[in-house]
Amino acid sequence: MSKLGPQRRATDKKPSYSIGDELREYLARFNRDMELPVRYSQLLHWDEAMPLYDKDGEDTLWLTVVYSPEKMKHFSQGLKKIYAMLKTDGDLSFMDHLYVDRIDFCTFGNSNPFRIRIVNSHNDNQDYYYIKKADASRIFGLELEHLLSPNRMHYFTYHNTLAEEHIVGIPGDVFIDKWLNSKRLKSVRIAKELVKFNERCFIRLLGDMRAYNFMVDITPDFEDIQLKIRPMDFDQQCYNGRLNFYRPQFFKENNELVFFCTKHLNIATSLQYQREEQTHIYRRMQLGHHRFENLLTCMRATELSTPEKVKQLRTSLAGFYKHSPFEACESMGEIVSVNLHRLAHALRSSQQPIYNHFTAPSEDQWE
Repeated sequence: MSKLGPQRRATDKKPSYSIGDELREYLARFNRDMELPVRYSQLLHWDEAMPLYDKDGEDTLWLTVVYSPEKMKHFSQGLKKIYAMLKTDGDLSFMDHLYVDRIDFCTFGNSNPFRIRIVNSHNDNQDYYYIKKADASRIFGLELEHLLSPNRMHYFTYHNTLAEEHIVGIPGDVFIDKWLNSKRLKSVRIAKELVKFNERCFIRLLGDMRAYNFMVDITPDFEDIQLKIRPMDFDQQCYNGRLNFYRPQFFKENNELVFFCTKHLNIATSLQYQREEQTHIYRRMQLGHHRFENLLTCMRATELSTPEKVKQLRTSLAGFYKHSPFEACESMGEIVSVNLHRLAHALRSSQQPIYNHFTAPSEDQWE
């Protein structure tokens, strides 16, 4: 468990934005809105709660919650069904040997999730998923991740409840402390993945990617070890007004990783990786064009921030890209739409995109 994130986020919460009619229609159309047998509000009525400690005896700031036998019997069947929906398209015939081992409640963060631990009784293998308060910002973040990144996201909504799969990996701050200088990992591959992740966040305006808000997935390959950085917190999708809030390279919590990467990459190579990521995003936009444009239409119609933050971000992006259409944006959804269409136009017309140069920030530039 990350030790940096909880203390900060407990006092710096973003307001939750409701799911409007346009977004609800989108979710239903693409099979994201399904009736769930257990709702978030029901799980709030526990009988007992106790602190959850990690293997080193540190307080994780999660609570393990306990329900009466009657409630737990009802919840167990419903939570197994939700797990089946996420994993086997609702086929319960594979669920008889599974049981709900533990339910934890997160005391920090915007969505205050419940983490459900599912265990296989045949081999004691465990898996997790989350029940959260549904928030439009997070749902747009999940959808953009699903459509524009290499990662597929599995989740369902029902009224004000969000059921979301677990993202496997090592928290970024733990990776920096314990893995960054490992001789088992190739330095250039770490640097390459951070540059590409930084680019993805900036292009689709996913904010607050401090080390404790992303995961590093380490996968052995036939000759070496591959890495992939994945966001795990989507609550700050296009909410903040500050430009650098959408560039992971500017968070002081990421400094050690950023300086490591600039040490192992020259500018030409960094630009190559950025262009590769831009091209991949453009191709994904083309591949799912109808669904992608439908999502942007929903975003433009949904309140996701304050007018002050919208004005601040549109002015900053207009100056950064020297692209006047940003100035006409009246919502965060419009800003995201202009930013992505700007990239698509540049690549489609073989223009040279304006790059967000990956450099280590000075102390006065830290977010």
